[in-house]
Amino acid sequence: MAGISGHLNDGLQLRPSRASDNLFLEALYRDIRQDLQLALADQDMIEALLEMQVKAQAVGYGTAYPNALYYIVEKQGERIGRVTVDFGANEVHILDLALIKGARNKGYGAVVLRAVQSAGAQVMSPVSLSVDPLNVYAKQLYQQLGFRFEKLMGAVERWVWYPQKPSSTS
Repeated sequence: MAGISGHLNDGLQLRPSRASDNLFLEALYRDIRQDLQLALADQDMIEALLEMQVKAQAVGYGTAYPNALYYIVEKQGERIGRVTVDFGANEVHILDLALIKGARNKGYGAVVLRAVQSAGAQVMSPVSLSVDPLNVYAKQLYQQLGFRFEKLMGAVERWVWYPQKPSSTS
């Protein structure tokens, strides 16, 4: 499977991530990890912790999913998020989907998820993702898009969407 780059609905576009996106990706990580910002520590320690977390995530994904593809989500040419997808032999796995604060709750995440579902449907491959059991809003979105809870895996839930088999015409 080649991937999911290209123009989507709502003026969104997915493109492969490149080295020039690193500062944006670090800022996005800081934005989504507000819990680390609230730590009772001095700012230098928080910055060191954030930097360490960014590197650990990159190494972890690279080790566990060496064929994963990294995309930047753009809205009318402006970077608003990222999505990381592993196109495996038996399934398409969404490792990560994150949007900047100003782009959340506008339906953009659903547009990106539908694009991944479309890529999975083209090869009749299920699409899976993991979610924090306490993330009620994400789970509602996944359910609306046809994902179903499959099982609890440690501290996260595994959700899967299965493409519909094309109906045969007689």
